[in-house]
Amino acid sequence: MEYKKTFSALVMALGLIGANSADACTGITLKSKDNSFIAARTIDWSGSEMDNMYTIVPRNHTQRSLLPNNATDGMEFTSKYGYVGLAVEEPQFVVDGTNEVGLSAALFYFPEYGQYQPYDPEYKDITIADFQLVSWILSQFSTIDEIKEAIKDIRVANIDKRAKTVHWRIVDATGRVVILEIVDGVPQFYDSALGVLTNAPGYPWHMTNLNNYVNLMPGTAGPTKLGAVTLTAFGSGSGFLGLPGDFTPPSRFVRAAFLQSYSIQQATGYESAMLAFHILNNFDVPLGVQFAVGKAPNNMPSATQWTIVTDLKNRMIYYHTMYNRTIRSINMGEINFETVPYQSHPLDATKQQTIIPVQIDDTASDEMQTRSVDEIAAKVFRKESYE
Repeated sequence: MEYKKTFSALVMALGLIGANSADACTGITLKSKDNSFIAARTIDWSGSEMDNMYTIVPRNHTQRSLLPNNATDGMEFTSKYGYVGLAVEEPQFVVDGTNEVGLSAALFYFPEYGQYQPYDPEYKDITIADFQLVSWILSQFSTIDEIKEAIKDIRVANIDKRAKTVHWRIVDATGRVVILEIVDGVPQFYDSALGVLTNAPGYPWHMTNLNNYVNLMPGTAGPTKLGAVTLTAFGSGSGFLGLPGDFTPPSRFVRAAFLQSYSIQQATGYESAMLAFHILNNFDVPLGVQFAVGKAPNNMPSATQWTIVTDLKNRMIYYHTMYNRTIRSINMGEINFETVPYQSHPLDATKQQTIIPVQIDDTASDEMQTRSVDEIAAKVFRKESYE
C-alpha cells in the first residue's frame, strides 16, 4: 500500500482541513515575452500544520481512489504521463502539479457553492475523490479538450461529509486556462482570460464583481480641482486607491487580477516566475488575522503554508514554504518519467529559514567614491521614479 496513514486518519485529516473556514488560496497566471506561461498560487490553511510534500509519479503508475464509507476500491487509473506535484497529507493528494507535456492542474477550496453528485456505490468504479482529481488529470491528459470530454464519464465525491467542495484551475501548454466547477452535480468549464482564481462564490460571479472596480488604474491619480481647492495625491500609486486589501476570496480575486494585469511583462519564463513570487507576497496571510483576537488555533509561522510557481514551457517548478522562504526548484527536464520510481519527500528537509551571513571585508579601502551633487540628484530624484 502506498498510503502512509490509515484510512480513518486520512479521512479525519481531509475532513478537518475541509471543515476549517480559514482557507485563502490565491492563484495567478503570467505570460512572458518568450511565450513562457507561468501558473502560480499560494496554499493557505490556518487550522494546523499540514504534512506538505512533493510527489514524483512515473508513467505506468497505477492509483486507486479512496471513497466514502471507508472504501478504498474507487476508480483505478494508470499514468499515461509522468508528473510532479505538491501534495498535502498524502502523496496521492496532489493539490498543484504539472505533467511532462506541460499540463498544469490545481485545486482550490470552493465552500458552499459547489455540489457533487451524491455518492452511489453502484458507480464506485468511475468515482474519484475530489482530492485525487488533480492526479487523474495530470496522469491522463495533455489538453483541456481531452479533460472536458473524459470528465463526462466519471463522478467526483467527497470522502468525508465534513469536507467542503473544491474547484480547479487547469492550464495547458498553449497557455489556455479554464476553471472547472461542479455545481448541482454538473461539471462546468469556464475559459479564463485572466487565469486568476480564489475561492467562493463561483467564477462567473468573481468576473462580474470586477466591474465594481472600473475606476481603478495604475499610476497616480490627480491633481483634481474641487472648486477652488486642488487635490493632489499623497504619493504614487493612488490610482489603485480602493483596491481591497482584506483576505476574503472576492477581495483577493480583485487584488490578484489588478496586480497581475498591471505588472511589467518579463522577458523570460524564469523572470516571470520570480515576478509571480513577488505578486503573491501580497497574499501571505499572517496567522491570526482571520480569527477573533485570541482565537487563532495555533502559532505557525504563517497561514500561507507554501507558494508554488511553475514555468510550463521550461518544465520548472519553484516553491518556498512558511518555514523557509528560500526558493527551491525541481527541473522536470532532468526526470526520466519512464524509469524514475514513484516517490514523495517533505517540502522542508529542515523546518528553519536559510540565513546567509554577510561576510565583512576587513581589508576594504575606506576611500569612498565621490560624485558631484548634480550626479547624485540626477539619480535619486529622477522624475519617472515618482510617477
